[in-house]
Amino acid sequence: MQAQNFLGTPGGARVYPINDNVFEVVGNSGYGYDLWWCGASEYARRVLGAGWGTPVTIARSLGTSQATGRRSSVQFTLNPAALGIDKVTSYSPNALVVGDTKTVQTGNMSCPRLNVPLRFR
Repeated sequence: MQAQNFLGTPGGARVYPINDNVFEVVGNSGYGYDLWWCGASEYARRVLGAGWGTPVTIARSLGTSQATGRRSSVQFTLNPAALGIDKVTSYSPNALVVGDTKTVQTGNMSCPRLNVPLRFR
């Protein structure tokens, strides 16, 4: 496990490198898709040096974290071809479908929404 090597992002997510092609966003799934896409875009830009127009693709949908063992994580890649993943465009932003792709800039648009407190009904 690589739990000591992470980047903290808005909404309290932590992002861990898994291997040369995959990184994992771990957090509270109560924030929905904003948490995952914000974390992925922040890591791609700040750690991997990706440009705003760089595509970020879901490599594994919501599941148990490979880095920490926590229940809620999503894995992403900047190189889907290396993993045999075809890019898709999901029409449901919260579906977190393998292959779903956004640019770093589009994913980053989720970050400001994480500053709104969670409300439970």
